[in-house]
Amino acid sequence: MENDNKFESVYSSKVRAGKRRTYFFDVRQTKGDDYYITITESTKRFDGNGYERHKIFLYKEDFNRFMNCLNDTVDHVKNDLMPDFDYELYERRQKEWEEKLALEGEAAYNKPASEEAVHNDEAVASEEPSSTENEEPSSDEDMTW
Repeated sequence: MENDNKFESVYSSKVRAGKRRTYFFDVRQTKGDDYYITITESTKRFDGNGYERHKIFLYKEDFNRFMNCLNDTVDHVKNDLMPDFDYELYERRQKEWEEKLALEGEAAYNKPASEEAVHNDEAVASEEPSSTENEEPSSDEDMTW
């Protein structure tokens, strides 16, 4: 059977956007050794049952026009509609969140097993969940991590 590269990514990157949303950028190869890009938005469902996915297929003949229009649109929002907004805020929050996860992972890795068992027993014994544990984000744009 011939290897079907139609759906195989030759390059992939992703952008996490808050708790529920992730964007995937994949370069895929056709049977004719051509390339195209898929942009996928994956959003976790509020009910917790899987993900919703939306895809855009972008072909090489549209790359330049797509990028020009996207850049013009983003620039219009940043420069004309919301020039005073701090667009770097989300980058800082993402970096802080990733650093926090890394520290927690490192701490969990270095914690003795007996200490971890005591911590787990205390967590189970606690009847009050944290205030944010069961709250749903107020919108897709909620960036509190």
